[in-house]
Amino acid sequence: MLLIPCPNCGERDEIEFDYGGRAIQYPALNNSMSDWHMVLHQRDNSTETIEEFWYHQSGCECWFKVTRNLNTHEFES
Repeated sequence: MLLIPCPNCGERDEIEFDYGGRAIQYPALNNSMSDWHMVLHQRDNSTETIEEFWYHQSGCECWFKVTRNLNTHEFES
């Protein structure tokens, strides 16, 4: 079970949260389709840390971005 650090409520159990996905930088709307294809379908398979969005559904109802270590599942920020 993960303990997720909410910036408003402190560490809470993962059951209170909804996962919002990886925090990725999308290309501009006028970029080529190959740029969009790379972002949507060809992501790197990182084994260290990633940035993610989480929503505190059962608490303060805020969205926030965290950095999580994929090897240990610990939240770094």
